Amino acid sequence: MNVFFRELKAYRNSTVVWIFSLCSLVTVFLLMYPAFTRDVDTTRQIMENLPAAVRSALDISLQNFFTIYGFFVYLFTFATVAGAVQAMNLGVGIISKEESGKTVDFLLTKPISRFKVFTSKLSASVILLLITNVFFCTASYVVARMVSTGDFNNKIFLMILITFLFVQLFFLALGILMSVVINKIKSPIAASLPTVFTFFVIGMLGSIIGSENVRYISPFKFYDLNYVINNGQYEPVYIVIELVFVIVAVVTGYILYSRKDIRAVS
Repeated sequence: MNVFFRELKAYRNSTVVWIFSLCSLVTVFLLMYPAFTRDVDTTRQIMENLPAAVRSALDISLQNFFTIYGFFVYLFTFATVAGAVQAMNLGVGIISKEESGKTVDFLLTKPISRFKVFTSKLSASVILLLITNVFFCTASYVVARMVSTGDFNNKIFLMILITFLFVQLFFLALGILMSVVINKIKSPIAASLPTVFTFFVIGMLGSIIGSENVRYISPFKFYDLNYVINNGQYEPVYIVIELVFVIVAVVTGYILYSRKDIRAVS
């Protein structure tokens, strides 16, 4: 039994739906960019009337908003939330579905170790997210180049896009960890949606009150994209935090999955 290819096939249709939705969102939104740049002064006045806390929460920088990068970052904030839901839903579902579907004892009676089962499921999840990112990043890049009216810095734009994958990997690891810690998760989406939005709201509230400490606990704030635009680099401390979390979550997942008691279907 090839668990890796079985999972790719099982999640193929849902991944296609996510890809289509994300690409449609970014295409429609970026096509609005010329309208924003047509009357910069009027749009700037509207943005200046927004409270500074609200602009901060939505990653709106008046310095960058009227560039293709700053405009894209505003959209990217919401696209990343959708990507996080996809990743965590995948992480929770791909591990827990055998137990909720009462097929886990059948799977584990096959001549395949739990380590290999877990590795195959993890690998399939990462591949599905990479495929999503290839299409999402390609669509974003192509449309952004089409509508951009000024100089286009490939490095800056690609650095922004890569953070989409970084956030997804965080929530994939969190979803996997949750699936092995919590027994009987009946609905992956019911577990992932509240978790993702809780982290998102925490990040927004941190921006509103001006608390830098919140950035350490909200993955949506690990990567300050306006900082990336202005400096052409990430803040290393947050990359380290995510890397440590992902490694700990995956290793813990391996250990707990290999030791977990599996109830036989009665």
